[in-house]
Amino acid sequence: MVNIGFGNIVSERRIIAIVTPDSSPIKRMVQEARDRGMLIDATCGRRTRSVIITDSDHIILSAVQSETVAGRTEAVNKDTEVEYE
Repeated sequence: MVNIGFGNIVSERRIIAIVTPDSSPIKRMVQEARDRGMLIDATCGRRTRSVIITDSDHIILSAVQSETVAGRTEAVNKDTEVEYE
């Protein structure tokens, strides 16, 4: 599990990508997820600093920087030392 800020946790195995929300394609992706009901806003009213894309086609917004979330994901990988197939 990976902490994405403000007590919100995501399964590390479900994460496909962690991206910044600044580009137009990502903004479109977020809007499309919102329209389909597949958007999870975990920012607690703060500015969106990273967008997490999952294998279940959910889009998760986080107020934590992309680099920080990625670092936490790497830390989880080192702690568990699980080999993926």
